[in-house]
Amino acid sequence: MSAISQRVHLVLLTAWTILWFAVVQPHGGFSWHYLRTGGELLYAGSGRADGGLNLYAHHPELQMGPVSFVVAGLFNPFPESVGQFLAAAVMSLLGLLILVVAGRSAAWHLMGTGTNHQRLRQRVLIAGLAFIPMWIEVSVRFGHLDDVLALFFTALAVGALTRASPAATGVFLALAMDSKPTALAFLPLLLALPKGQRLRAALWCAALVALAWLPFVLSDPQSLTAARFTIPNQPASALHWLGVDDPRTPSWDRPAQATMGLALGCAAVWRGRWPAVVLLGANARIVLDPSVYTYYTASVLLGTLLWDVIGQRRLVPWWSWIGLITLYGAVLVVPSDAARGLIRLGFVVVSTAYVLFWPMRDRRRRHPRPPGAQAGTGQPLGTAT
Repeated sequence: MSAISQRVHLVLLTAWTILWFAVVQPHGGFSWHYLRTGGELLYAGSGRADGGLNLYAHHPELQMGPVSFVVAGLFNPFPESVGQFLAAAVMSLLGLLILVVAGRSAAWHLMGTGTNHQRLRQRVLIAGLAFIPMWIEVSVRFGHLDDVLALFFTALAVGALTRASPAATGVFLALAMDSKPTALAFLPLLLALPKGQRLRAALWCAALVALAWLPFVLSDPQSLTAARFTIPNQPASALHWLGVDDPRTPSWDRPAQATMGLALGCAAVWRGRWPAVVLLGANARIVLDPSVYTYYTASVLLGTLLWDVIGQRRLVPWWSWIGLITLYGAVLVVPSDAARGLIRLGFVVVSTAYVLFWPMRDRRRRHPRPPGAQAGTGQPLGTAT
């Protein structure tokens, strides 16, 4: 691929985003009403019996975090169609910002390794062409602001991690979980910080998570019942293919998702492969989730994006395109529910095994003190101790 400037790189990705936005937006906003309703209830405060801090106790179907409702409420003063359009536009823009953050995070992480930044820019571009369609799926077609914010804050946490900024890493991970509880699976990113910085990051994270969620629980302990909300177990899910025939979410499923995501993420950090944490956390979600909504794939594509641009050195980001074709393409061309479930399971197994066990050479080891190393230790960022 010939050399491209930073400006051309951004213009191409912006044009690609606008194209997908224009195609999807007229039929988008499938789930935006949940966010709009949640925002109205939260901002209503004590003016409504089921509003304010009583929101989750009375509306367990609203599975989004309080930060998502705070942001969604900012669009409620507009007419519904205008608010939805503006929200979709803002969420689409966040997808472009994620690509910028991913590229800069990779540059920070690889500084001092002799990395060719032109090749890195090309890698971000190629991965971004795969990432954007799924980002438009979650942000425009479905309007899931909670997933959008959770993934955006996770990307910012990765950026803070590569700069060895513990407070910012903890804050952004907390905001991700305060936007969508499933972001809990990305918590092992804290372990990728130098050893002396982990406690500070964890304290920031715990404090902001408690600040966001505890008021609801203290106001009405019934808010905890929202965690037991169930959805139908669809025939095309990997969970169904694994032999779980319960008609709705089994009681053990959500804890198992979280446990698997955390365990895989910790294993990635222990193996010195922290850029795989988000992919592994997303894998745990899709392999054990009873539903198969296409917007779930956006979290996987963020994971493959981070792995391809930070954890890999190849020019072609294969995993981003494998994820798009396997998880999204199969929905369009494979008619059999059982076959789609098997494909989802196959992607999780193969990608998880690859990022954890495929032999790789860490070029940073040639340098005594890479960026992000703790002062005086020479320990590379994200290397297990």
